[in-house]
Amino acid sequence: MARFRTWTGIALAGALSLSLAGCSSTGGKRAEDARKAAAAQGRAAVDTPRWTFAMITHSGDGDTFWDIVQSGAEQAAVKDNINFLYSHDDEAQQQAQLVDAAVDKKVDGIIVTLAKPDAMKAAVARAVKAGIPVITVNSGSAESKEFGALTHIGQDETIAGEAVGEELNERGRHKALCVLHEQGNVGHEQRCDGVEKTFDGKVQRLYVNGTSMPDVQSAIEARLQTDKSVDAVVTLGAPYADTAVKAKQGAGSKAEIDTFDLNAKVAAGLTDGTLGFAVDQQPYLQGYEAVDLLWLNRYNADVLGGGRPVLTGPQIITKDDAGELADYTERGTR
Repeated sequence: MARFRTWTGIALAGALSLSLAGCSSTGGKRAEDARKAAAAQGRAAVDTPRWTFAMITHSGDGDTFWDIVQSGAEQAAVKDNINFLYSHDDEAQQQAQLVDAAVDKKVDGIIVTLAKPDAMKAAVARAVKAGIPVITVNSGSAESKEFGALTHIGQDETIAGEAVGEELNERGRHKALCVLHEQGNVGHEQRCDGVEKTFDGKVQRLYVNGTSMPDVQSAIEARLQTDKSVDAVVTLGAPYADTAVKAKQGAGSKAEIDTFDLNAKVAAGLTDGTLGFAVDQQPYLQGYEAVDLLWLNRYNADVLGGGRPVLTGPQIITKDDAGELADYTERGTR
């Protein structure tokens, strides 16, 4: 397999049975996965009690990134004999209420994102006070330990941004547009902060309404039309990369489009050259590990990370790597 450029070590429990990363023939592996799934018939691999775990994220409707996170969590839940509940809301107060509802249901574990940590603090504290183990995923690594969570699983957003800045330097870019699609999301600000820290050129921030792709496209297109010196556009989520490509075409710009996160469209864009590179934080792994680690905590009092986040990224993915990952993105695991 190609060796992806990894900007920080990934701390994972070696005993956890995630077998997706070790194959060399994607076609054969997919057939083997299908055979194993049929043989298992959805049965658990353990005989521990059927605990109930709730995952509550800040996802908006239709965000494919969170479909991948959820898929990983559901796969681990089947293996671990877990009754898995998933809910989401991109409004922080509503997300906090969903956490409160899970506490009221007396679930056995909670997985939660902290994109807007101030709004989530009280709800997480209530869960911890009730004796419910909490794991944070994706966003909120800086606040996770303070809020009482067992550990955080995801990428360090600042480090991920720094990786992007370094990659832009290697590509000889001079002016980057960092497109933020969700105002108030601290992780997004940290990503752009990281780009600014390591990028030798200039960075501009563009805030867009991420709930409307036409608005996103028109905003990027307008900026590229008025500033021809922008030679790199960095989107902070895979669904926005294709929109940025359309905006580039509409503006007649020569800027390279790069993105955080990976999906099937991004993999195709990397392959055909419409995208320069992507930063993968492995969302499937975030969901899978969160459920598995909660199960390990309930079963064996295990805690992973030693007080530090368990990192699932970042990895810089380029055209050279995209073909190898295409099958995985199509099945929704990368």
